[in-house]
Amino acid sequence: MTQIPEGFEPHFRKSPLTNPWEPLYSKTTKEAVVLGFVASEQHTNSRGFVHGGLLSALCDNAMGLSCAVQHDVVGGLVTVNLSIDFLGTARLGQWLEINSTFTHTGRTLDFAQAFVSADGDVCARANAMFRVLPMTDDRRR
Repeated sequence: MTQIPEGFEPHFRKSPLTNPWEPLYSKTTKEAVVLGFVASEQHTNSRGFVHGGLLSALCDNAMGLSCAVQHDVVGGLVTVNLSIDFLGTARLGQWLEINSTFTHTGRTLDFAQAFVSADGDVCARANAMFRVLPMTDDRRR
């Protein structure tokens, strides 16, 4: 098993979608949330590559969380647009890291980008736009 890099902890945001992909790890900075995981069988397609749909979902997650870091209070963020380019492959046993940054934070729309690396080599890049939802009593960050 690949060693988990320093600064990563078990991911704080659990969801029914990501439960089958655990363990997932994250690292939060002032600007972003970075996700990471060791590629294992539940992450792969029939050819043994990390599945593009999984990378898309985790990029969406990381970029949304990175945008949320930019707001003092937010009722939530909903993906309006997501695009991803696959630049290489990721394989079993590799450490995958999703580094995301916000590119523009607004009152109603946020924009972000992410790069996915497998053992340090970029294998995908993604861009997304999120609708910023107002805070209400029944919504939490």
